[in-house]
Amino acid sequence: MTKTDGQIAAASAIIRQRLNGVIPKVGIVLGSGLGSFADSVENPTILSYGDLPGFPDAGVAGHAGRLVFGSVGGTAVAVMQGRAHYYEAANAAAMMVPVRTLKEIGCETLLLTNAAGSTNPDAGPGSVMLLSDHISFTGVSPLFGETGDQRFVDLTDAYDPELRQILSAHAADMGIALHDGIYMWFCGPHFETPAEIRAAAILGATAVGMSTVPEVILARHARMRVAALSIVTNLAAGLGDTELSHEQTMENAKIAAASVQQLIHRFLSDYKAG
Repeated sequence: MTKTDGQIAAASAIIRQRLNGVIPKVGIVLGSGLGSFADSVENPTILSYGDLPGFPDAGVAGHAGRLVFGSVGGTAVAVMQGRAHYYEAANAAAMMVPVRTLKEIGCETLLLTNAAGSTNPDAGPGSVMLLSDHISFTGVSPLFGETGDQRFVDLTDAYDPELRQILSAHAADMGIALHDGIYMWFCGPHFETPAEIRAAAILGATAVGMSTVPEVILARHARMRVAALSIVTNLAAGLGDTELSHEQTMENAKIAAASVQQLIHRFLSDYKAG
């Protein structure tokens, strides 16, 4: 057994002991500005990342570093308040133990959220994007060092088409404008240069950010279904007049947070386990 396998087994055992037979079906990772969604979880059981082997420290403002179990809209969920980022320790696999632990305890679907910059002026701060694909600008993979044929993961439909269709239908019904997004992953922690943003747009990216892609790859490697939503917090470098900062990210994330939380609630209320 590898160290990672041992951490997953230990974390899963701790969680199962606390949940008393309840099996979460949907894992949710909350990005910057969306942590308050966890307050809506009914009958919550809360575990600190610090109590779970292999889970990351909460090293970024707006990331509480807690795992909240309970139900939303009648669906059993496991909500991660915060994630690890590649830039924190130059480790693309920093979310491996959390993602695989979610799978181990029963989650079949992973719903990811993030704060992102937009290369599309029509999707400015406060907009919401439903991701349909991604581009990695980092040159790294969370699966470096994995063995066996399963590491050659097919990412053709990494962002599950059926889940995207369901989220789009709910958004339309609720009057929420949902932009299609192709997300480009930059390593950070510095923001991108205007030249990099121009290159991203030429390559087809409509959103840029420093997270999410590792979790998508890890979840698909674990055979989980994936959907992802981006809150646009700023026009990307060179496209707006405001200086980019994490404080700006947190402030502008509040603009669309309510819409995203309402959409997730509707999605979970209508969720059908596979």
